Amino acid sequence: MSLKAPKALYEQVKDHIMSRIQSGEWLPDSRIPSENQLVKELSVSRMTVNRALRELSNSGHLVRIQGVGTYVAQPKPLTALFEITSIDEEIRSRGGVHTCKVHLLQEEEANPELAAAMEIMPGTPVYHSIIVHQNCGKPVMLADRYVNPLSAPDYLKQDFTLITPSNYLLNVAPVTDVEHIVEAVVPDAMTRQLLNISSSEPCLVLHRQTWDDQRVVTHSRMTYPGSTYRIGGRFKPLSNGYNNKIK
Repeated sequence: MSLKAPKALYEQVKDHIMSRIQSGEWLPDSRIPSENQLVKELSVSRMTVNRALRELSNSGHLVRIQGVGTYVAQPKPLTALFEITSIDEEIRSRGGVHTCKVHLLQEEEANPELAAAMEIMPGTPVYHSIIVHQNCGKPVMLADRYVNPLSAPDYLKQDFTLITPSNYLLNVAPVTDVEHIVEAVVPDAMTRQLLNISSSEPCLVLHRQTWDDQRVVTHSRMTYPGSTYRIGGRFKPLSNGYNNKIK
């Protein structure tokens, strides 16, 4: 590698490492050369290499395991923030294989907190599903969803191993408004068990509420392992530079 000014040396080392990752020379989960090997190969100081590796690790491109080595991280899929997409389509678009496990599918009475969120009276019947979506057998998303029976009366009759709830609901209850709120959380024991993650693994939660012209259709909580997913989107701002509909 030819290191040239004025770009900082550690930035040039980062560029060199990323070029080898992006070219496919270093594949996800493969171990890259050690700090000492990179120092000799690139003719830079160990401090320079260490900073480059540290920053690439912080940005999620590398995984450093103390006493073992540094590995190329698995790329994090990007889940859409400003639109409703189906998890099976996201997985297939990346070359994966979608499957799911239905852990709960039943009618319940809305408690006061849920009733307030769904703009219904406490005790009103709602449909509740808990489904874990998998990519090639690995859990990637836990969907905890409440559905208004007036909008989707046959929700409980569906086989959600054949069609995702999102696809079904978009067909039978087209929505007019959507609210998305994202937060980072420490998952509880049930979430860790269903997603098969450790107690130290943070999660991203996408809270989604949908409406049609008359009522709230769904109130959902989508939980993703933080180390394997990103949530984002692209939008066009209004003429004043802001989009008041995005919260």
